[in-house]
Amino acid sequence: MLLIAQVILLGTGTPNADPDRSGPSVAIVANNTPYIVDFGPGIVRRAAAAKIKPSDLKIAFATHLHSDHTAGLPDLIFTPWTLERTAPLELYGPKGLAEMAKNIEKAYRQDIKIRLTGGEPSNKTGYKVNVHEIKPGQIYRDANVTVEAFRVPHGEWPEAFGYRFDTSDGRSIVISGDTGPTDAVAKACNRCDILIHEVYSTAGFARRPPEWQRYHAKYHTSSEQLAEIATKAHPGLLVLTHQLFWGTSEKDLLAEVTRLYQGKVVSAHDLDIF
Repeated sequence: MLLIAQVILLGTGTPNADPDRSGPSVAIVANNTPYIVDFGPGIVRRAAAAKIKPSDLKIAFATHLHSDHTAGLPDLIFTPWTLERTAPLELYGPKGLAEMAKNIEKAYRQDIKIRLTGGEPSNKTGYKVNVHEIKPGQIYRDANVTVEAFRVPHGEWPEAFGYRFDTSDGRSIVISGDTGPTDAVAKACNRCDILIHEVYSTAGFARRPPEWQRYHAKYHTSSEQLAEIATKAHPGLLVLTHQLFWGTSEKDLLAEVTRLYQGKVVSAHDLDIF
């Protein structure tokens, strides 16, 4: 029986240490199979809170290699292994991801050795990682989902990607990743069911120091810029994530977007389901 795909916001946070928002991560769950996009701090426990078994965390996609989006990678590699995942982690993302995974395995070589030879029940495959460094276009397909990657501009990062998931039950989900304003997101969405997009408050930005204004203007998308993107994209639902409030409220941020965008918008929290 075909099951309706779910989108679960595992983490909606930023580098700020907000105890209510774990590091950035989204789960697309299709036919009870989770597909993870980004793996910020707290990934495995947030997945468990969403009723996703750690041993089912087998396929993941990285939008880019900023630490707030990847600091949970050791957790994603090793915790499911200790909880009886036998399949290697299949990991997709930009150049540099293979080196990151290789160095994580090297850093944890003592842990791996003890778990394999120190008497703990274990397997010899579940800690391994198969890395697929990607180019734009279709990068993954199985019976549940088809995944396309598209480039987005994220400051000085040489490669950053957004993803579009088309599920076997007919849903289309686009995840921007961290990005400055770009028509690539609207093109990838093109009346998609759900557009999950990062955002910062325009009003809060005006109060930031000049050096931070220069940074955020180059690396991220303002509420007003997102409204313009969403107007072009026509998603069934716009989901705000990775929200930078800077002293504004969630209500204020939503008002900034909806003042210029007439579609349906929600500001996401950890463990929201769509």
